[in-house]
Amino acid sequence: MSQTTHGQIIDDDQPHDECGVLGISTPHGDGVAQMTFFGLFALQHRGQEAAGIAVSDGQRARLHKDEGLVANVFTSDTLAPLVGYHAIGHTRYSTTGSNAQRNIQPFLVETMHGPLAVAHNGNLTNAADLRRELLTRGFGLTATSDTEVMALMLAASGGSTWEERLERTAPAWKGAFSMVILAADRVLALRDPWGFRPLSVGRLPHGGHAVASETCALSTLGCAEITEVAPGELISLHGDEITRVQALAPAATGARCTFEFVYFSRPDSEWDGRSVHHVRQRLGAELAVESSVDADVVVPVPDSSIPAAIGFSAATGIPFNDGLIKNRYIGRTFIEPTQDLRDRGVALKFNALAENLAGRRVVMIDDSLVRGTTAGPLVRLLREAGATEVHLRITCPPITHACHFGVDMGHDGDLLASRATVDEMRAHIGADSLHFLSLEGMARAIGSDRDYCTGCFTGEYPVPVAIGQAKLSFEGVLA
Repeated sequence: MSQTTHGQIIDDDQPHDECGVLGISTPHGDGVAQMTFFGLFALQHRGQEAAGIAVSDGQRARLHKDEGLVANVFTSDTLAPLVGYHAIGHTRYSTTGSNAQRNIQPFLVETMHGPLAVAHNGNLTNAADLRRELLTRGFGLTATSDTEVMALMLAASGGSTWEERLERTAPAWKGAFSMVILAADRVLALRDPWGFRPLSVGRLPHGGHAVASETCALSTLGCAEITEVAPGELISLHGDEITRVQALAPAATGARCTFEFVYFSRPDSEWDGRSVHHVRQRLGAELAVESSVDADVVVPVPDSSIPAAIGFSAATGIPFNDGLIKNRYIGRTFIEPTQDLRDRGVALKFNALAENLAGRRVVMIDDSLVRGTTAGPLVRLLREAGATEVHLRITCPPITHACHFGVDMGHDGDLLASRATVDEMRAHIGADSLHFLSLEGMARAIGSDRDYCTGCFTGEYPVPVAIGQAKLSFEGVLA
């Protein structure tokens, strides 16, 4: 376990959620801020550090953002001034730049063309060069996020419309960006040519449209005709009007994030036309084919591994049952635990169900193993509850390289699989056996061996990352 600067307890043995973006444009303006709030609430799993909403009434833009969960940042009082027809929202986990106040999105600036607000999910690998260029041109930067760089580049771009300015500016951005943009009279959305991060658009039930990181948020808002924003596609929303153009040529080979299926997306979302829940069951089934073992019960590490454990159980015939109960709120407290509680580590977050484990050989299904700090305590927790054997199965290959496209996994040296063999990892964790799903098995479960980024497993990135910067590399000057 580790802590944020707030004292918030987090689990540092998983890739941390990226960000969630949302945009809404309506012809009537009724409750647009409230709709944005509920859309962000559906995306809360993608980032718990901060949240923000910007709204425009056609002339003037208003913004509210702060650190904390969506339900803490927004109240009836803070939403009341956010009146308008168009809105964008963001829920954040920091990838470039710390979780300081100055980096909370959306970024709102005044330009010669009117107000402009930008929110972004992803990570630019050339952010350092772009930032340096802005500084050389005399721009003052107030934050340490690549999203501010994108906003200022857009504000300074030539062109008669925001669509034209985006088409002129976006080719300079390398890496991952699924973004929403608020202008005075519209909402724009753009996805990078590789399609790293998800983005979908749908029609609202009472007029207008919404765009969001995940389809679950659009379903929450009652959207119909939900479709994926294509890589390189620019969407323009103006009330009931929607315009779609291919602003950037799609990459020859796409690079959708495999971790949307493995861990990030809510199971009721669709990603690349596939049900996340169904693919996770297939991941478990493929894992069973590769690594079946004599056992008495299959238990998931809640929550994202539950479908995979169901798939593993169905493929092997080993009964599925709950073995670990998760306290879903421990990661969201801002109260410092005592040293004694902190020493209990994973027990703050999970309790074991001894009646389902005692005297049994257990297969424990988890979605990933990053630093190895949680798997070991979980194995011990199962053994203390009476499990006679614990066999750990992971629904993705070993993570050996850092992500440079919007997922905070730490640096290569932080990753257990980058410095240890599978058997060394098994011994470190204390499991009776350990198996990771193969790349081929993961591709079979997803249904494709193309158009997906596997850089964190192979070190072969779809975009050059030699110029990629560390998460806090811009923090030196702005303290």
